[in-house]
Amino acid sequence: MSVLVIAEHDNQSIKPATLNTIAAAQKIGGDIHVLVSGKGCGAAAEHAAKAVGVAKVLVADSDSLGDQLAENLAAQILAVAASYSHILAPSTSVGKNVLPRVAAKLDVAQISDIISVESADTFTRPIYAGNVIATVQSSDSTKVITVRTTAFDPVAAEGGSAAIENLSAAPDSGKSTFVSREVAKSDRPELTAAGTIISGGRGMGSAENFSVLNPLADKLNAAIGASRAAVDAGYAPNDWQVGQTGKIVAPQLYMAFGISGAIQHLAGMKDSKVIVAVNKDPEAPIFGVADYGLVGDLFEVVPQLTEKL
Repeated sequence: MSVLVIAEHDNQSIKPATLNTIAAAQKIGGDIHVLVSGKGCGAAAEHAAKAVGVAKVLVADSDSLGDQLAENLAAQILAVAASYSHILAPSTSVGKNVLPRVAAKLDVAQISDIISVESADTFTRPIYAGNVIATVQSSDSTKVITVRTTAFDPVAAEGGSAAIENLSAAPDSGKSTFVSREVAKSDRPELTAAGTIISGGRGMGSAENFSVLNPLADKLNAAIGASRAAVDAGYAPNDWQVGQTGKIVAPQLYMAFGISGAIQHLAGMKDSKVIVAVNKDPEAPIFGVADYGLVGDLFEVVPQLTEKL
């Protein structure tokens, strides 16, 4: 039994989510191979080879794979799929974009967003915004799986010495064309990898008011997030959204200011190690999952907290 992990990378290094996915693959058992598909992605392949637990790194280097178009990346995965009992990818925008296509082409049922591995054919995954945990058993010959990365501790990025094998790149499908990419640049940690996250909700009142969180985030070296209500209201950009339809996070510390705690938001952050909530409404649902809660005006609390740190 061999497991194929689809690496998420920027052609220079692999993303942390790949290390979490390798950890999930280890619980399945068998040899773990990592597929790195891109353009000029040799450095990323070398990083993947150093990850603990990886037996082999497969490298497909081609112009058509440089922008990670779903059609081309899926074709590359399908070219090697017959050799694997399990195909895993992080449950990120890339994994969610590519693996359903792979599952459809293989005529198997995808198992999405797993949070544990019970056995080689049995997994658990959250449903109903995390209020119910479903145990799913698959009899498919090839199991196509996306992994909720926050549910698995990452393997060490250094210490492995996997062999690197070059593959023939699948031809360009010609079905889609890369046009442009707008990359948000920030000096703050990436939201899904941050150890501390400070989030604002509808209670922030405006986009300008979000700046009150900046001094606190600077002191804690924290990423800044937002609830869906804040994003929908135009207070924060879409890539800040934490929740079921945003980013799933589980930092060491999650601080929620002016967030009521809608089920959609709680599904994306309730696995955080320590949750601190500040809200004017003592009945706010966020207090039901918070380790520490304070009923108060965030515009008074945040400057006071920042001053004390």
